[in-house]
Amino acid sequence: MAEASSRLDLEIDGRELSISRPEKVFFPTRGETKLDLINYYRSVREPLMATMGNRPVMLQRFPDGATGKSFFQKRVPDNAPDWLTTTEMSTPNGTRSRVLVVADIAHVAWAVNLGCLGFHVWATTADRPDSADELRIDLDPSPGVTFAMIVEAAHETRRLFEELGIASYPKTTGNRGIHVYVRTASTSPIDVRAAAVAVARELERRRPELITAAWWKEERGERVFVDFNQNAPHKTVFGAWSVRANAHGQVSTPFSWDELDAIAPLELTLASVPARLAERSDPWSEMYPDPQSLEPLLEMSRADMSAGLMDAPWPPVYPKQPNEPHRVAPSRARRGPPVGDADGP
Repeated sequence: MAEASSRLDLEIDGRELSISRPEKVFFPTRGETKLDLINYYRSVREPLMATMGNRPVMLQRFPDGATGKSFFQKRVPDNAPDWLTTTEMSTPNGTRSRVLVVADIAHVAWAVNLGCLGFHVWATTADRPDSADELRIDLDPSPGVTFAMIVEAAHETRRLFEELGIASYPKTTGNRGIHVYVRTASTSPIDVRAAAVAVARELERRRPELITAAWWKEERGERVFVDFNQNAPHKTVFGAWSVRANAHGQVSTPFSWDELDAIAPLELTLASVPARLAERSDPWSEMYPDPQSLEPLLEMSRADMSAGLMDAPWPPVYPKQPNEPHRVAPSRARRGPPVGDADGP
């Protein structure tokens, strides 16, 4: 006879949760368990809810822990508890799904019980699903890019925002990159993406040997890619304070700009971040009550269009957009279309 699965009943935020196999090891380097992960999220409750509260999130489940296989689950399961807050959201390909809204830490713990480690977060709130209130600059390490190069690109990003009078806030990605966030008043996701494209192009103009806005990988070289399409409508980004799926449980950790040269992402784990938070408090606390205007960036975008630039390419799952160039890699474009596929008669 198979051994019965262990269970633990917890009360979190007034909700009763039954946690299956709380002793299951999720992060093998130090042996943190499912229960340890729930307790980690309880320990970062205030900043986590400040950045993720009332936002829809995409679930990525790791049934065998951080080093096992995973799958994305767009829809909340039909057997979810009645108290769970959900909303209907559209994914980039237009599919509409009932997704989880992070209403409190009980919702986080419910997801962790399913094997969710961290959370992929929309730039919208549940009550305003068609507006975005965050600009997210993703400094993405292409092959050959070091973290020192990412840090230098982050310095350039900060300088640009400061010149424009825009307050910005960095975090580690929980991997090898850095995200820079700007909280803005709710606005069109199209405008937010246009602002991100303008940032990417301006940074490339300033530091072309270090930074690239090239969408096609073959054009990037060993440069930091500013992934503007992370701001396309309905895209999600790995959330602040979320724990990544690696053996040592690395955390996507907000930090202050004066820490930039000393930040060590590998040291920021679910074992170390709670003490760091207790010592330093939330470095993003001033972001939330102070939404910034994106108009300086939109002016840059309009200037680029007036100078003859087209929109940057969109990801393939999106419909063709106005003023967008052909979605074809430059090397393929140079070869020309296959016989019978040429445009026109």
